[in-house]
Amino acid sequence: MLDFDSEMQTRVTDDIAVSACPVLVEESAQGNLWGYYLCIENNSKHKIQVLGKNWNISDDKGHLYCDDSLGFKGEIPELEPGEYFEFTSTAPIDSHNAVFYGSCKIVDEKRQVTKDILIPTLSLATAHQRKNAVLN
Repeated sequence: MLDFDSEMQTRVTDDIAVSACPVLVEESAQGNLWGYYLCIENNSKHKIQVLGKNWNISDDKGHLYCDDSLGFKGEIPELEPGEYFEFTSTAPIDSHNAVFYGSCKIVDEKRQVTKDILIPTLSLATAHQRKNAVLN
């Protein structure tokens, strides 16, 4: 079980709120294993379906990692107004400083409109990296 004790960040688009936070699972000289938590809340008046994601991680070495796929570990959640969906996963990063950003693709079932809902941008920086940034 991942311990998400860092501060949650939330971004709202068209009454769909996406809250997210990262956690450093394992740190090594070669890179880090990051965990992340996302909660997608349907605060709209219509049922939505969360079709998939387009998530990107860009690190300070110039690498770009992408996950542009349908579903969430095989699940395509349907959310009535007031319902939410939680998702956790991990991402190995070959760097000590990176940024996680992207969107979730949803469809408003009443309006038959598909749109991208932005997720909060997360900093994936180790305490060592943050300390060096403050000193420089």
